Amino acid sequence: MSIIEAIILAIIEGLTEFLPVSSTGHLIIGTALLGIEPSAFVKLFTIVIQLGTILSVLVLYWKRFFKSFDFYYKIAVAAVPAAILGLLFNDFIDSLLESPLMVAIMLVVGGVILLFVDKWFNKPTLDNSDDIPYKRAFMIGLYQCLALIPGTSRSASTIVGGMTQKLTRKAAAEFSFFLAVPMMFGASVVKLYKFFKAGHTFAENELSILIIGNIVGFIVAIIAIKSFISYLSKHGFKIFGWYRICVGIILLIMLLSGQSLNVI
Repeated sequence: MSIIEAIILAIIEGLTEFLPVSSTGHLIIGTALLGIEPSAFVKLFTIVIQLGTILSVLVLYWKRFFKSFDFYYKIAVAAVPAAILGLLFNDFIDSLLESPLMVAIMLVVGGVILLFVDKWFNKPTLDNSDDIPYKRAFMIGLYQCLALIPGTSRSASTIVGGMTQKLTRKAAAEFSFFLAVPMMFGASVVKLYKFFKAGHTFAENELSILIIGNIVGFIVAIIAIKSFISYLSKHGFKIFGWYRICVGIILLIMLLSGQSLNVI
């Protein structure tokens, strides 16, 4: 992987990680178009650059992270279901991840759902994610489990989950951002552990590429989060639904045309 390719993938990750469009699906298309082979480092890179996007949440919402311990307890309660299922069914989830067809199908299915979600949950009562009760936080965590299916989108599942619990679009999106921190950090740590446990080491320039990717992802994610919150509060999810459907169809066309897609 070259530095230019790493920057392109980091831009894709930063733009799509917190949007309800599936960063996995976009990275599949990106790596396929760039012709990047799925080496051990490439697979590590596409996970560990999430550390940069995590940092963007901490920077933008740093006051919320130092407000009270109650905040951390709610995040922990919401994170538990997906963490447990992820550990129990890790091999099965990895097998699903190896199917580009699954990703394409879930992109389309999720897109159709986003076309109607604004009408389904249009009577919110909570405008501040800090006020969410523990039970509702746990329910959002259950929705996050859907994101274990590749192509579903962690952001989409948790934001929709928040809206089912009477959160406004803005509050649901912010809680989704906060919930991403422990999940993405945990995924990055596990990936690094498995990388080194398997006997892999960084080749020449790979550590630099990883650092550059995180920096680029951090900058792009800050822009994406600010823009997303502003747009979502005013316009809702419909455009993201149509976008997902289009990306899913593109993936299906690439698959039907016989193009080999490397799932990262």
